[in-house]
Amino acid sequence: MRVYDIIEKKKHRLPLSEEEIRFFANGVASGEIPDYQAAALLMAICLCGMNEEETFFLTAAIAESGDTIDLSAFGEYTADKHSSGGVGDKTTLILAPIAASCGVIMAKMSGRGLGHTGGTVDKLESIRGYRTTLSSEEFCELVKKNGIAVIGQSGNLAPADKKLYALRDVTATIDSVPLIASSIMGKKLAAGAKTIVLDVKYGSGGFMKTPEQATALAETMVKIGKRYGRRVAALITNMDVPLGNAVGNALEVKEAIEILQGRGCPALRALCLALAKTIVQLSLGIEESEAERRVTEALESGAAFDTLCRWIGGQGGDVSVLLHPEYLPAAPLSLDILSERDGYIFGMNAERVGEASLLLGAGRQTKEDTLDMGAGVILHKKTGDTVSRGARIATLYASDEARLEKAKECFLSAITYADKKPKTQSLIYKTVL
Repeated sequence: MRVYDIIEKKKHRLPLSEEEIRFFANGVASGEIPDYQAAALLMAICLCGMNEEETFFLTAAIAESGDTIDLSAFGEYTADKHSSGGVGDKTTLILAPIAASCGVIMAKMSGRGLGHTGGTVDKLESIRGYRTTLSSEEFCELVKKNGIAVIGQSGNLAPADKKLYALRDVTATIDSVPLIASSIMGKKLAAGAKTIVLDVKYGSGGFMKTPEQATALAETMVKIGKRYGRRVAALITNMDVPLGNAVGNALEVKEAIEILQGRGCPALRALCLALAKTIVQLSLGIEESEAERRVTEALESGAAFDTLCRWIGGQGGDVSVLLHPEYLPAAPLSLDILSERDGYIFGMNAERVGEASLLLGAGRQTKEDTLDMGAGVILHKKTGDTVSRGARIATLYASDEARLEKAKECFLSAITYADKKPKTQSLIYKTVL
């Protein structure tokens, strides 16, 4: 079997067999298939697609390309969550300790930034000392002790996806339903949780641009999970506007702390509670109303913040920064973005805001790039807000002037103005069960 023939076959829109897909995934994981051939097949898949069976086979091959985590010792209450990209999406940092405070075992594996979107692992690494790489044994020990642990794709878990994920980031092959679904679900299945809740984004800042596309992706992933015997649900959520008011690693950690301390953006709080409610409802097998009561109480009582502290401390993180967020990394330079006219902000393209954050140093343009943990954007106004000429819309943070100027131009291209307020869009479009 040759990779060349597999690429040729997919180029002509022919379905690949399970054996061909496993040969490809295992070859990528072992390093026997070079990057240029892997990238060629990724592009062929992106352009020509995969059917339902192919997507399932690719997911299974990714999940089984390395080690898997056995969480059976924790019973039926284990849960994981994933967001399919997003700008300013720090929901894991908030909802994971909420759910864990309600008795759910949050054993989670997260990714790094991809394209214009941020990654949970990158955000956690802005906390001094936090370890995102653990052995399977240590991971399970921390889950047992604290009810929660979040790691990166460490060790030999889903190694095929680890390499494909990095390649997709730099080869313009991100926006493909089969590749997104197999990447997400391959990692989720390898991580072993019984309940998987997905936050599938659509809009300018999501990989899916319409709610219909997001629904198609969600339904694909839910079908894969059910075929594996997992409890799966997906929330279809709006990413036309950045989530919350912070975009960038340490900046988003600060905002997550605010929410868990009872402050912060109401929309971000509402989404985190909705996701946590779904996790608790599915994991514990309770009514929706009871799940909602429990997650709200966990947040408002401070129990979720206490769980956050145990979680971060357990993985070596400096807990003092949770009590004093000013100790988190901070960029030395800043630049205010001012409104160009009176009126309303009619649109704020989330993808362009994410790209501005990337230009500031908070994201990667190549897989070798080093992140500036303090770089990013703080939004003072968002879509629907009234503004006057010269009012501050946002503040950009970076470590050199050249980055600030490039990001300013990019950010300004994200904003449109109008004389009347735009129609308010719902944050949660629908739930797929």
